[in-house]
Amino acid sequence: MSENLIGYIDDQGNILDTQSAEENCTATPIEYDNSDNALEIIRHSTAHLMAQAITELYPNSQFFVGPVVDEGFYYDFRVDEQIGENDLKTIEKKMKELIKKKYKIEKYEMTKEEALVKFANDDLKQKVMSRIEDDTLSIYKQGDFEDLCRGPHVPALRFLHNFKLTRVAGAYLGGDENAEMLTRIYGIAFADKEALKAHMTMLEEAKKRDHRKIGAEMNLFMFDEESGAGLPFWMPQGAKLRAKLEDILHKAHRVRGYEPVRGPEILKADMWRTSGHYACYGENMYLTNIDEQEYGIKPMNCIGHIQIFKQTQKSYRDLPVKYYEYGVVHRHEKSGVLHGLLRVREFTQDDAHIFCAPEQIAAEVIEVVEFVDSVMKLFGFDYTMEVSTKPEKAIGEDDVWELATQGLKDALNENNLPFTIDEGGGAFYGPKIDVKITDALGRKWQCGTIQVDFNLPERFGVEYVAEDNTRKQPVMIHRAILGSFERFIAILVEHYAGEFPFFLAPTQVIFVPISESHVDYAKALKKTLMLEGIDSEVYDKNDSLNKRIRTAEKQRVPYVVIIGDEEVQGNSVAIRNRRTREQYNLTQDEFMVELTQQLQEGKI
Repeated sequence: MSENLIGYIDDQGNILDTQSAEENCTATPIEYDNSDNALEIIRHSTAHLMAQAITELYPNSQFFVGPVVDEGFYYDFRVDEQIGENDLKTIEKKMKELIKKKYKIEKYEMTKEEALVKFANDDLKQKVMSRIEDDTLSIYKQGDFEDLCRGPHVPALRFLHNFKLTRVAGAYLGGDENAEMLTRIYGIAFADKEALKAHMTMLEEAKKRDHRKIGAEMNLFMFDEESGAGLPFWMPQGAKLRAKLEDILHKAHRVRGYEPVRGPEILKADMWRTSGHYACYGENMYLTNIDEQEYGIKPMNCIGHIQIFKQTQKSYRDLPVKYYEYGVVHRHEKSGVLHGLLRVREFTQDDAHIFCAPEQIAAEVIEVVEFVDSVMKLFGFDYTMEVSTKPEKAIGEDDVWELATQGLKDALNENNLPFTIDEGGGAFYGPKIDVKITDALGRKWQCGTIQVDFNLPERFGVEYVAEDNTRKQPVMIHRAILGSFERFIAILVEHYAGEFPFFLAPTQVIFVPISESHVDYAKALKKTLMLEGIDSEVYDKNDSLNKRIRTAEKQRVPYVVIIGDEEVQGNSVAIRNRRTREQYNLTQDEFMVELTQQLQEGKI
């Protein structure tokens, strides 16, 4: 057996650690490296190492769960003391001391009944076990520390040298806002120092690019806790940025045959009962009573588009019918997960629904994928696709789900488009393709989605007249390219660090007249640019020239244009190009040609 062996992948794609695999296991081995499977084992094990260190430092601590997540791992626990960021180094030091003791990580099993007795005095363990249906539970032990866990874990602590605890947070027990607040510590781990160092460098850069920080500096958006958590206000600069993004997509939709529509933001609760949202998503909806009837503020745009489709009789010749809407939706996100524009309670989806015949699914899905590709290339994103299958909480029959899921897979396979599978990750009404983009720092974000739905058309009695004059049910493809404008703008801010391409920048040019005699010329240029759809400002405040130039540059505007006597007399401009870091002079006409050419780069 290799000294670097830490686990196996079985035929079903499950990770087995060496403690769980049988002797002479023939499954695919997992070596100690920075592959995704190896990192899952390493990070899960490091979470337990952290818990062991916390136990030694704070003997009264009790532990809830400690999973691996996209950003590394965390553990939720109860402790009497207040633990802050300054305590993380102390915990890390204790973790390193424990590694030197060369503990093996051992696994043993017991019945659930035995475990309930063993942890009778630990209410957090009791809550964990209440969520487990298995009759046999596994426990992992290292030295004097042990915890309920399914694994997987490395064979010994000697594999866990390259880690960093990153932050402390509060977390409601089980995610329930009415439950007690536990302490949560996040961390990251890798197989070698180089990968850890690169990741920590990325985190430092991510702090500088934080969309909340840059958004405040550029006056893009704001939040007001008195008005309500998770409800963004768009400042003029942010509204201009958003309008540019909306306009790019609006034109792209129209040339692809989509028709604009708009549905109500509130509907009778019975509509949401029919759709299944009330049963499967009701806890995330805002409900109210009007004239003694219950209404629900929409969390999604599907029903409005269905009702519009049903308004007039459709023939097979009309299909596919494509509707799109920048639909404002509301979802009751828990306060603990709200995070700037990335997680809000009100947001706008670039939502579209395609009503088509079953035989048109593959062609429509591919057309949407091509649409996604053009948008991602415009902003310089690489992306991957993931097919998500039926979740536990779902509506519709298994055979319908299988048909829809296979339709997505076939469309991608027939066009040689690679994808992965997320078992159980679909929407409650249908399977989907999730588009996951990679930003300038190598971070992955889930954005767009393509969902095939046979269920909602059936529930609402959606029909079209087929070629043989019978009535048939269309397929409904739910589709969003960005996901939501709020989330996508947050990602764009961090991807570009606020240095937006010219066609997207909220303010594209700032004119800085040297003196009062140059202001009229600057304002005339501003008006000319506005007529061409270019946003500019004139900085003519009673400040020094250098201060006005510095203020302009802080706004990350692509062009800062200095106006003096020479420019006024020669109908020219003195340019500081922030994107190319060049300074040069152009005539007015040459300047307009340069700007209009850059506007064209925003077309898809």
